[in-house]
Amino acid sequence: MEIDRFNIRAYGVLINDKQEVLLVHEKRGGIEFTKFPGGGLEFGEGIKDCLVREYKEETGIDVAVGKHIYTTDFFQQSAFKRTDQLISVYYAVSSHQTDTIPLGEQVIVNGGKTECLRFFWVKLSELHEDMLSFPVDKLVSKLVGMPGGLL
Repeated sequence: MEIDRFNIRAYGVLINDKQEVLLVHEKRGGIEFTKFPGGGLEFGEGIKDCLVREYKEETGIDVAVGKHIYTTDFFQQSAFKRTDQLISVYYAVSSHQTDTIPLGEQVIVNGGKTECLRFFWVKLSELHEDMLSFPVDKLVSKLVGMPGGLL
């Protein structure tokens, strides 16, 4: 199968005042996975705007986009659409509303597709790449979780 499209994704690493990082477990299209919160860039939208929108849609909170953490610098094929090449951009995000994030399972309809989401906090000191499903998230988990990490 030939790659014929770029799929640009924006993800935010949110750490609360307890030094916990927010992750999300999702069920979509018969696939379950765990990742950092975020999603796909829409036409006419900037990457930071995408990240703010995705956080608002999925968690209900407003975030401020901070320091750039990482942008994919290797070929990554999409797990969902095999003709897509992913470009993922990660930023640190912050919010004063972290206590209002819904932690139970929730169902949202996005573009006519149903998604099940479950947000949860992991102590930054316990964050490990095996907690995440996708190669780029695994790499970013090492960058932010290591002693003296990026954040």
